[in-house]
Amino acid sequence: MKKLYGSASEALEGLLFDGMFIAAGGFGLCGLPENLLAAIRDAGTKDLTFASNNAGVDDFGIGILLQTRQVKKMISSYVGENDTFMKQYLSGELELEFNPQGTLAERMRAAGCGIPGFYTKTGVGTVIAEGKEHKEFNGETYILETGLFADVSIVKAWKADETGNLIFRKTARNFNPPAAMCGKVCIAEVEEIVPTGSLDPDHIHLPGIYVHRLIQGSHEKRIEQILNLWQLIWLFEDYIEEIKL
Repeated sequence: MKKLYGSASEALEGLLFDGMFIAAGGFGLCGLPENLLAAIRDAGTKDLTFASNNAGVDDFGIGILLQTRQVKKMISSYVGENDTFMKQYLSGELELEFNPQGTLAERMRAAGCGIPGFYTKTGVGTVIAEGKEHKEFNGETYILETGLFADVSIVKAWKADETGNLIFRKTARNFNPPAAMCGKVCIAEVEEIVPTGSLDPDHIHLPGIYVHRLIQGSHEKRIEQILNLWQLIWLFEDYIEEIKL
């Protein structure tokens, strides 16, 4: 099975259609599949439903697809600082299915394991529980949540081998693995691809059986740049204090 593709657009070829359901990895602005999101924007696919931890910001992450009005619905746990999201949601243009973070991750993971639904106490007694089946176990009330079975999953990892085994770095481990699991087809973009057998099996976070297509790309990694800037500021402040002494 061919897994390596030359670009994000090539990896998405034959998979995109209007009205489809996409699961996207990433946590906050960490570990976002930047190249694949840009390729979906350029393809012009519309009426999309996205399951993702957040909708990015106005000009980054899923936010770039909100700007072009290609997203119809968000299944999300965090909206973020996104004026476009706010305006489209308040106007009724964008649908929102809000999920607590743990519930969203578990709905993705459940789908990856072939589990159609599960009961949880999270959200009981809130708007989260409205319209959902309630059931009692040992005197406690639970609500039924369904697995999220996506048409395509798009994720970003640090390193992969040629069979698709993935290693994520730090915060990017949040939501990327469960998002990868829940798609009928999973596309991963990575910073580095190494020969098969090069990765320590104990360091692999997601086995290649879940990954169907793979690309290597360059990444802005905006949040890392912001953190590096703050580190420089802190170092400069320490230097100034030393001079004063």
